[in-house]
Amino acid sequence: MFWNRPLTIFTAVAFAFLTGVSLSGCTGTFVGVGAAAGTAAMEERGIALAADDTAIRLRLNALYAEDDERLWRKIGFQVYLGRVLLTGVLDTSEMRARAVRLAWRAEGVVEVINEIELGDSNGLKGYGRDKWIIAQLKSRLLFDKQVSSINYSIDAVRGKVFLIGIAQNTQELDRVLNHARSINYVRKVVSYVRIKRVTDFKS
Repeated sequence: MFWNRPLTIFTAVAFAFLTGVSLSGCTGTFVGVGAAAGTAAMEERGIALAADDTAIRLRLNALYAEDDERLWRKIGFQVYLGRVLLTGVLDTSEMRARAVRLAWRAEGVVEVINEIELGDSNGLKGYGRDKWIIAQLKSRLLFDKQVSSINYSIDAVRGKVFLIGIAQNTQELDRVLNHARSINYVRKVVSYVRIKRVTDFKS
């Protein structure tokens, strides 16, 4: 299964790249890698799977940048256990379809969730408001001791909040959803969070 794959050199390099850590041979570098790995180890998906998801993100970035710079600028994607959540606003249905096709081309992808909208974005004001919503929600989850915030990825587009990740149980997920719904300017909350199953992370 996807979540039983070993940590490869490629995924380790990708993980270090995304976290802003070089793999050169100095002491400070390895401290940085260790800190990033320690954070990943706290997640339900662990170091290897977090690195796999990071590798997928890098592949998606490359695919979109090489195909159409507009896709690279306008598409957001969250990756969790090989599931890719696409968000953003595009001009045409053809661009949206191409974005989905490209996502499937990235090695390691097991599911593509298409939440790309058509139309005009809300400009800089709307962009800033969405970023504010994300920051507010991340802060609330971080300080809620009944929520394992590290297991959630969050995005917001035109006031719509998207969540993907792993919840410890339905009670935790309900708390996360309630936090999201109580934030100003949030129009809708869409969850692709899965409830943790014991068998999911067994080696």
